[in-house]
Amino acid sequence: MPDTHELAGLCKALGHPARIKILKHLLDEDRCICGRIVEVLPLAQSTVSQHLKILKESGLILGEVEGPRTCYCVDKNRLALIGAAVAALLQPENDRRKS
Repeated sequence: MPDTHELAGLCKALGHPARIKILKHLLDEDRCICGRIVEVLPLAQSTVSQHLKILKESGLILGEVEGPRTCYCVDKNRLALIGAAVAALLQPENDRRKS
C-alpha cells in the first residue's frame, strides 16, 4: 500500500484528462508505441511525450526501447495500488487501524 506522499504523487500523475486517456488507450492496446498514441489523441507529439514522461516517472507505465521507438505499457500492479489505497481511504477509521 502506498504511503500518503506516494499516493498523492500517483493521484497527481492522473490529474490530467490526457493522461487518463493515455492510460485507457494503453490498457486497451496492452502495449503501444508513442507514435500510435499521437495518432489517436488530438495532441502534439511533444505534448504526448511530456504526459508519457510524467506517467513513467510515477511508475504507472513502463517504457521499453525497441529500435528507434519506445513501446509503453501500463504497470497494472502499480495501478491496482491506487485502487487499494483509495478503498482504504473509504474505510472507517477503526477499520484502518486494524489493518
